Amino acid sequence: MNLTERLKHLRIVRSFIYGVVGVITYPGLAIINKIKIEGTEHLKKLPRKNVLFVSNHQTYFADVITFIHIFCAVKWRKQNRLGVPYYLLNPFTNLYFVAAEETMNGNWISRLFKLAGAVTIKRTWRSEGKEVKRELDMGDTIKIDKALQKSWVISFPQGTTKPFAPGRKGTAHIIKANKPVVVPIVINGFWRAFTKKGLNFKKRGSLLSVRFKEPMVIDYSAGVDEILQEVMHAIEQSKEYMLKGKHHLMHAMDK
Repeated sequence: MNLTERLKHLRIVRSFIYGVVGVITYPGLAIINKIKIEGTEHLKKLPRKNVLFVSNHQTYFADVITFIHIFCAVKWRKQNRLGVPYYLLNPFTNLYFVAAEETMNGNWISRLFKLAGAVTIKRTWRSEGKEVKRELDMGDTIKIDKALQKSWVISFPQGTTKPFAPGRKGTAHIIKANKPVVVPIVINGFWRAFTKKGLNFKKRGSLLSVRFKEPMVIDYSAGVDEILQEVMHAIEQSKEYMLKGKHHLMHAMDK
């Protein structure tokens, strides 16, 4: 285990990173833009481990950072709001998030954020901006399994910020193997407010929405394709939701 891997498992290190990143990003989430949070009541009775959050994806970092803010606020008994960010004094650190290794090694900011609890994996379908096709690295799956055994884990089944992209079967395999509590999250507005690869603003005054749904009822004995289909529908990225709302059409046009 290298130094980075050792450091990100230390609560004091992650608390420091959460504090620094939280202070820097809070104005962009709650002052420069507006944030609407729903469903945090579904988080209160979750177990401390083996909980998998699945979400659609709109930016490389803003999505995850917002989730961290919300989890920290919920720890301080706030419901569906952030309020004053004093929650950063004692943040919620029982959390990991799945991210592409290529993305997290991109620059010094991403390398720093890696210490916040990134479980880095190698994309099996894309590398350095090019389409590739390679076998799933079982070591990556083991890393996610280990994270679930002791914590909450955030995953983005599509593995891309492109709306309505197909989900990756790896998520369904992880669900079948670990039988976690699966909590869907639906987000919107981040693509409009922030640049995709960073935290620079595209449009100030945007409405950011984060909606936590009830934990899914999953038949863990079902096939991988069936489980993946249920997950994609839960995060509103299935064919049934495609172009259903005006914001989806605007998102597609923005690409």
